[in-house]
Amino acid sequence: MTRKALGRGLGALIPEAPQDDAPNAQVLEISVEQIERNKEQPRTRFDEASLRELSQSIASHGVLQPVVVRPMPTGGYQLILGERRLRAARLAGLERVPAIVREADEAETLELALVENLQREDLNPIDEAHGYEALIELGGLKQSELADHVGKDRSTVANTLRLLDLPLDVQELLSGGSLTAGHGRALLSAPTAEERTRLAGKAVERGLSVRELEALLRGKKRRKKASRPSRTEDPVVREMEERLQRTFGTQVRIDSLGSEGTIRIEYYSGEDLSRIIDLLLTVREPAARE
Repeated sequence: MTRKALGRGLGALIPEAPQDDAPNAQVLEISVEQIERNKEQPRTRFDEASLRELSQSIASHGVLQPVVVRPMPTGGYQLILGERRLRAARLAGLERVPAIVREADEAETLELALVENLQREDLNPIDEAHGYEALIELGGLKQSELADHVGKDRSTVANTLRLLDLPLDVQELLSGGSLTAGHGRALLSAPTAEERTRLAGKAVERGLSVRELEALLRGKKRRKKASRPSRTEDPVVREMEERLQRTFGTQVRIDSLGSEGTIRIEYYSGEDLSRIIDLLLTVREPAARE
């Protein structure tokens, strides 16, 4: 693929003030109906409350910062920057918005939209990953080159792109804010898609922090590596473990050493510990009253 020229930056497309000697800079009042959104726009989620607040401001004061668009060969314009402002203007009932008209190809349009959203620092990690992926495809860039263009460390870009290896239902939890990028990176260490989905659901249900989720994953790896013949060979021990797991709603391990042994009950947060203790006390107290 032919590599596109990226990395001009926002300043190359948005001057502080339009200059008469800049022939490519045009500030127009354009009908909102003439502006189509960029389907490759990295951001897929917009906070409704924030949009309503912005629309109220626009209704009172107008659009203070122009959107940036590019002319389309078939007529009309495609949005480069300012989708929140355009959405809010439509919500406020405006028919026209101020716009800077610039020439830009698809790769430049995508890069600028991504950089704008990254500068806002509220782009969800999956949208960010898809934006990086699209830039690599359109611009024919290596990850290190992409990192330079968007002002991120190479490891940050690589780790963000890895989130796209998560199952789609887990990606949706990251997109919606139920889990963070840190949770997503931790889940990547789980061996299968099914395990990643299951642990993601557990992390949301129990409100696990990233550290708690990482500890849970480390514990599972240690148990998998450990040799426990008594647990795999004795069906009675396995049945008792399963009964205890159903009772306490968590992982329970019985290590049998002849007639002795230990029972280990896992918990993943302070709230989880309190719940298990309450269950243990409930089991003990009836016997104490007999």
